Amino acid sequence: MAAPTLSRLYRVPLSGVWPRGLRVVRTGARGILAAPRARGLFKEFFPESGTKTELPELLDRRRAGSSPQTVYCGFDPTGDSLHVGHLLTLLGLFHFQRAGHNVIALVGGSTALLGDPSGRSKGRQALSADCVQANARALRQGLESLAANHARLFADGRPWGTFTVLDNAAWFREQHLVDFLASVGGHFRMGTLLSRLSVQSRLKSPEGMSLAEFFYQVLQAYDFYYLFQRYGCRVQLGGSDQLGNIMSGYEFIHKLTGEDVFGITVPLITSTTGAKLGKSAGNAVWLNREKTSPFELYQYFVRQQDDSVERYLKLFTFLPLPEIDHIMQLHVKEPEKRGAQKRLAAEVTKLVHGQEGLDAAKRCTQALYHSSIEALEVMSDQELKELFKEASFSELVLDPGTSVIDTCRKANAIPDGPRGYRMITEGGVSINHRQRDLPILLPGLMKRYSGGEG
Repeated sequence: MAAPTLSRLYRVPLSGVWPRGLRVVRTGARGILAAPRARGLFKEFFPESGTKTELPELLDRRRAGSSPQTVYCGFDPTGDSLHVGHLLTLLGLFHFQRAGHNVIALVGGSTALLGDPSGRSKGRQALSADCVQANARALRQGLESLAANHARLFADGRPWGTFTVLDNAAWFREQHLVDFLASVGGHFRMGTLLSRLSVQSRLKSPEGMSLAEFFYQVLQAYDFYYLFQRYGCRVQLGGSDQLGNIMSGYEFIHKLTGEDVFGITVPLITSTTGAKLGKSAGNAVWLNREKTSPFELYQYFVRQQDDSVERYLKLFTFLPLPEIDHIMQLHVKEPEKRGAQKRLAAEVTKLVHGQEGLDAAKRCTQALYHSSIEALEVMSDQELKELFKEASFSELVLDPGTSVIDTCRKANAIPDGPRGYRMITEGGVSINHRQRDLPILLPGLMKRYSGGEG
């Protein structure tokens, strides 16, 4: 599609500093914004009071004549899976959906080719167009799956808004560079773009900043404008590192239309060392089952520290705050049972992988940490492979009466010669959580075997 004809220019001063009355607001959110704010999910609002509309009033469905609003958040397909770091913005969208508003999850099939510089000390590794397209398809599937789990398993009886997944490649792939720069680029000022914290930090870094990265905020601003024009979207949601990009979208829309739009940020989830969770940092906990199993996701949250679990229950679940208070009261009395962590892990795993995924995670937990033979016996092949992900895995059909040592040798689980013999006699082999010695004979059919040295 050709570059659109933009509406006439409204003269609003854009010096890189918020005009009077247009400021980032960290307190005072009301109505629908109050509950996520109380959970710590919504961090910053800007501007809370526009020239014509106030954000809380815009979102208040209880007002006479009020209509559903549209809220969006972007997800760049720099990888083929969402990760835990994406969950908070998704949960923010879900909170709006549950309040009756329509939400859009926007996959950045075009912007991912540039690379978002926000929160980064150096440029992203360039991705091919084919790779980005494949990642975009995978992210769409992941987003749609999460939305389906949310609708199926967490319904609260209220009428919800819609959940739509779009890809910005749909409107950028037909753009011509010169036409786009002529119609859009003239409405951005270099001083404002250069003033962004994400740009300033990169310009001062040893690597500097590429033109492609610098132009990223312009494309994200245009995304907001396009969704405003096509879908009436007035609110953009993003991580706190996206503040500068969201500001660019606000300024662009307000300058062109004179209408009020708004931005809301959510906190970033970090590791125990303070590093942002994500692919680039190498510490991502993936939401794709092929990359992080339901069992691994469940265990990630079960292992959360006591001083984090209450905050995470508020951020990552839809549990009412009074119920979270009750959970924490019980946890304080018996912290060794990790009841709060288990509830947190169950709620998140169910949202990401559905009830079947949660059941699989619990079976794996029972088999591995509680020596439950019953759980082991009913586990599927997929669950066994996920449970013993780091171990070698073999499927064997054995003759009746095959010994332990012969089975281990066929599976290449022990070395040949005396060393392998000693490993078994010294208790190095377990079957169904029970140590086995050489004379033990196995059943005639053994389809599953997982093991390695030791």
